[in-house]
Amino acid sequence: MEGSAGDGVPVERVDPPLTGGEREMLRGALDYHRATLALKCEGLGDEELRRRSMPPSALSLLGLVRHMAEVERAWFRRTLAGEAELPLVWSADGDFQRAYDARGASVPEAFAAWRAEVAWARRFEAAAESLEVTGVDRRHGVEVSLRWVMLHLVHEYARHNGHADLLREGVDGTTGA
Repeated sequence: MEGSAGDGVPVERVDPPLTGGEREMLRGALDYHRATLALKCEGLGDEELRRRSMPPSALSLLGLVRHMAEVERAWFRRTLAGEAELPLVWSADGDFQRAYDARGASVPEAFAAWRAEVAWARRFEAAAESLEVTGVDRRHGVEVSLRWVMLHLVHEYARHNGHADLLREGVDGTTGA
C-alpha cells in the first residue's frame, strides 16, 4: 500500500516476509509497523493530526508520531548505542509523556524527528554484527539485546497503531490501513 504521511512524504508499506531469517523477519515486521503509523496520518492537516482522542487524554496522531520518535531514540541510541546522556527529543529531563502533548507541536518538526530516529535505528541495526549486540537499559538496570529491542518496538508500534486506528476513525471515519 502506498500513500503519503501527514507531512506529505510518500510512504510505501511492504508486507513483512512470511519466511526467511530471524533478522530479516524482525526488520520487515518493524518497518511494516513504522509505515503503518505513517499511513494512519496520510492526507491529514495540522489540526486533524493534533485532534485529541477524548479529555483528559492528550493522545493524538501527532502525539503518537512524537512518542515513537522518543521510543526509537531511547532504545537504539540511548540504550543500544550507549548514548545515555543524549536527551530525549522533547524532554531534557526524560519525561516520555511530554511527546504526547502535541498542541503546540510543528507537524514538519515531529515527522522530521521521527524519520531521523528511524533512519538512525535502521543504520545501527544494519551495521550491528548480530542480534546479540547488547546495551544497558539504565531505567531498569538490565542488559538488553538488539533482538529484544526490535521485538519490543514491533510490540510498541503494534499497540500504538491500534490507537492510531481509533484516532483516525474519529477524525474522518477512515478505517483499515
